[in-house]
Amino acid sequence: MNHEKAVVGFIGAGGIARSHAFSLNSLRYFYNDAPEIEFEAVSSATGVSRSAFAKRYGFKNSPSFEEFISSDNIDAVFILGPNKVHYEHLKAVIEMPSVKRIYLEKPVCSNAEEEKNIGLLAIKHSEIKIQVGFQFIFTSAIREALSFWKSGKLGKPLHFDIKYYHSDYLQKEYRDRRASRLTPAPDGGAMADLGSHAISLLIAFLGSRLRITSALQAGHFEDVPSDSDLFSLISLYDDSTRAAGTLSASRISSGTGDYFSFELYAEKGALRYSSASADSYEVYLGESGLWSRQMTGSNYIPVTSFPSGHVPPGWLRSMIHAHYVFLTGNDPVSFVPDIQHGLAVQKLVTETAVRLKEFRLATG
Repeated sequence: MNHEKAVVGFIGAGGIARSHAFSLNSLRYFYNDAPEIEFEAVSSATGVSRSAFAKRYGFKNSPSFEEFISSDNIDAVFILGPNKVHYEHLKAVIEMPSVKRIYLEKPVCSNAEEEKNIGLLAIKHSEIKIQVGFQFIFTSAIREALSFWKSGKLGKPLHFDIKYYHSDYLQKEYRDRRASRLTPAPDGGAMADLGSHAISLLIAFLGSRLRITSALQAGHFEDVPSDSDLFSLISLYDDSTRAAGTLSASRISSGTGDYFSFELYAEKGALRYSSASADSYEVYLGESGLWSRQMTGSNYIPVTSFPSGHVPPGWLRSMIHAHYVFLTGNDPVSFVPDIQHGLAVQKLVTETAVRLKEFRLATG
């Protein structure tokens, strides 16, 4: 049983930071071996926002960034600021003498040079655990679907299709409020923001030898830069298995809400998941000729099934489990998106940006 106390610091005080604070506060209700959490400090670019965040969510201090990285007692740092400063924050935090763990929100960086430098930092500081914020992969149904896939019962993959769709950016008022998310790819855009989760999942299932063969984008608004994709689709190919498929990300798909789905077809059957039925996944076995629904609910056995295994999961539930894995490592089942996984995702996100530029030039 691991009850080691975690002294936590946040860099970032926005909406995603509130989600992380909630999840950390919730750990003790879900896991008997969750560590004690001490909220030490929260830092952000604006003094007023970080002070208000600290007061509301129970952090002892709200220092400047320079003061934050001078701390000698914070051992778990959550990097939650804008995409474009993830690398700069990681580079500074990883040198803090007391830090043992870093939770880095996706995407891990904004360009190929930063991607290379993060790889070097990870080698230099291999003693520090770095987990990337792909919490989607900790959804109970996806977690169990991945375990089933790894059993080999479905055989070699043949083809796949993955989608992650929103519709909010159809509204100008929303675009105006989220202008910082409309920066050029690979820093911003649908593929970096949403598609990176889908790429993460695909790599977890099929490995990191996937390559992009083509890309396209759609959707145009006068207030959105042409190099920030609102909808994008990439075609991918795995040289080792000869499996191929498509992955698409959208911010402008009407009526979708927060929709995620994947279908994976193999020699001996198929597997599929949809967020429309988030408490289950489906399996088709060729030998039986039947589809079967595998109910998972909020079941995270062998570590927990609170409040009950049959209770439907929510978006925050997977983040809570991601934090449990980050702080304890006490889950032998879950796939853990470490920094090498994050870099593999980022490589494809960066390549997508190049392919989309080629598409824009070709189509005028």
